[in-house]
Amino acid sequence: MKNLITVLLLSLFVVSCGNDTKKETIEEKSADTTYYLIRHAEKNRSSETPDDPELMEAGQLRAERWAAHFEDIELDAVYSTDYKRTQETAAPVAKQKGLEVQSYDPRNLYDSDFQTQTQGKTVLIVGHSNTTPSFVNSIIAENKYPSISDTENGMLYKVSLFKEGHEVEINKID
Repeated sequence: MKNLITVLLLSLFVVSCGNDTKKETIEEKSADTTYYLIRHAEKNRSSETPDDPELMEAGQLRAERWAAHFEDIELDAVYSTDYKRTQETAAPVAKQKGLEVQSYDPRNLYDSDFQTQTQGKTVLIVGHSNTTPSFVNSIIAENKYPSISDTENGMLYKVSLFKEGHEVEINKID
């Protein structure tokens, strides 16, 4: 009987240790802050305002596809530069989430105010072929990602910040 009790206690100890380890692993993999970064959708290159063109029809369709992509992803905020093409790309996602598109200055990426405002949140950031990878580089404090080709509008960067480090995923979404 004494051996049976010892075996049962040892089994309970092993099972409880296994459960604690599993919980720690899940918590460690949970990001503190997550940023999704995309470039604006296809712009109208024959616009009467070449410095600030609107989206062309293909771009409007892509913006709707972005909204479908983010449908099951909880977002706390949506940020965009003040250009028409980025605002129009961000709008369907923001509308779907019941959020306002907030503006950021592409010349001042990931400053302390932005970090404070977004800490612990899941955020979509819409930028440009040069600012999107630059923003990723600013977040991870490395000069790792080059500008996106001017013809590429489907790149999605996901930057997850953890207590100890970060993880970057890059996907092409069509």
